[in-house]
Amino acid sequence: MSVWLSEEVVRWSLRIFSRRFPWQQRSFLATASIKGASLTSQQLAHVWGAGPNGTGLARSPVSSVRFCSQGRAQDEELVEKEQVSSPLQAEIQPDEAASGRKQWGHAMVDHLQRCGSPSDVLDVTCKYSPMTRQLSNCLAQMWFSTKKMSDEQRRYELRLMFEHPAFDPLLQKAMNNVNHMRSEDTAYALISMVNLGVPQQSRVIQTFLRSCQEKLNDFDEKGLSILASCLEHMEDCPNVTALKKGMRLIVEARLPGIKNVLALQTMMRLLGKDAPLGLKRKLERKVLSMKDQFSLPNTQYMISTMATMGFYSKPLLDFCSEKIKDNLHGIPFNRLYTVLQSCRELQYRNLDLLTDISDYVTTMIDIWTHKQLVLFLALLESLSFCPATLMEAFAKKVITDPDALTLKDLLCVLKVYSSLNYDLQNQRQQFLDSLSGALDCYLPKISSFQLIKAVYCLCLLGHFPSAPLEQLLQSSTLEQFSATAPKVLHKQERMFQTVNLCLRVDRPPLPRPLTVPPSLLGDAAPRSPPVKPLLLQCLHSLLRDQVDTVLQENVVVENFYIIDGVITRPPPNQTSVTEPSSCSGEEVSPAGSSQ
Repeated sequence: MSVWLSEEVVRWSLRIFSRRFPWQQRSFLATASIKGASLTSQQLAHVWGAGPNGTGLARSPVSSVRFCSQGRAQDEELVEKEQVSSPLQAEIQPDEAASGRKQWGHAMVDHLQRCGSPSDVLDVTCKYSPMTRQLSNCLAQMWFSTKKMSDEQRRYELRLMFEHPAFDPLLQKAMNNVNHMRSEDTAYALISMVNLGVPQQSRVIQTFLRSCQEKLNDFDEKGLSILASCLEHMEDCPNVTALKKGMRLIVEARLPGIKNVLALQTMMRLLGKDAPLGLKRKLERKVLSMKDQFSLPNTQYMISTMATMGFYSKPLLDFCSEKIKDNLHGIPFNRLYTVLQSCRELQYRNLDLLTDISDYVTTMIDIWTHKQLVLFLALLESLSFCPATLMEAFAKKVITDPDALTLKDLLCVLKVYSSLNYDLQNQRQQFLDSLSGALDCYLPKISSFQLIKAVYCLCLLGHFPSAPLEQLLQSSTLEQFSATAPKVLHKQERMFQTVNLCLRVDRPPLPRPLTVPPSLLGDAAPRSPPVKPLLLQCLHSLLRDQVDTVLQENVVVENFYIIDGVITRPPPNQTSVTEPSSCSGEEVSPAGSSQ
């Protein structure tokens, strides 16, 4: 009791003493308040400063006066208590404060996990002032909450976020505390703000970029992966460029120690096509050494990563292809489509992989939509691969319900089947009639350029429906082609030349004769074909021992169509073989009367 009484006497004496010296009272009010604060003891020591021995306020019960000049607001009563606290109180108070901060932190985390939109998170920050580490959590939760929203809902929620009164203070606080954040939190906060649509040239984004440059050596594997994923989608600016260069040096230096496949792939994507070939080879060896760790998603992501880097590694592609072939039924549509897109970019044609994929898509023909099937057909055609089973199955689907094709799907189907020139045999005429019937439904609203593309493909297929041809060659439609942009003029002339040639050679039975006006044919003379020395050398070597066999090179048919080589043999085998073009992979049959 006497101890308590003496402490009260001292406390009141100090209070009277402080009122007699206003400068000291103002000094106490200028220090930072701990009551209700949201900083950890480590962060408080950083903000307020530390003594020569590295200790801060939390370790010394009488050290408050040393921080009065730091320009922070502090509660007067708390300062007085700390001035007269006993050693026992000094040991108890930090534990109680830490426990309070822990409970407060758990409460905020619970509230954040229940937030369903960026505005909900901002409302929580109004109720609970986030600590330095929780700033990153808040920004990340704001970004995560928008991931599963529809595009329209996301736009609406982001507009509410930017208009929320707590948004700017949150960014300001994050910017002020960026130097106190851990490297991983800095990366998470940066990628969250970028994905939320905070302008890249804003002060907060540029401040975080500079901070990442300063901390780059402190980033661990996970932090580098997050940072690489963020920079991959950012526009170039001085800070982004400098950070990418630093990342390249860090990745090359730490390459032997990287253990996570996904982190390595993310860093590889950041390095991009500008990475030196020597570094790409090092990355290839590193990835091959980790291939036993590859999961199925890793193999898919690896192929798209190589496409992003513009790096063709046959050992890696073959390994990934084998793993994908064995697990096709576990790959969703979007990822399988991305794999094929990457193969096209890399000009990688694994026939076994393409055959297995086309067979798998055929089994899904009743499950996938027309749009998904058409996308796969177009992608396989761009790889110069003819998926026979898929084309037959899809033709049956079109014959059954031709009206299910949209105009865009219809044009794509016409292009694929005319380009690959696949013979549907007994289904051919029924399939072509279904396509032309579907095209007739779109004639009132089809554009002139779409119409010439459709008629061009039908003519290549040897099919000449009268309605599209008559609409194409009527004067009102032809007038629209006079204003064609120069960049597509040559393509348009080429299509008209082909249509005109088909009408003259095939002479289809039409209600009235149709011809293409010469003004739309352009220069019909063929351009000088590129010389293919390897192809011609192979042809000569094949025919070297064949007597009376003649090889004609670069034959021009109808002053329009160029054939790389025509082999003519004498009777009794009156055959004429047209050698396929090395770039298209197609084979064109000659007229029946030629040798």
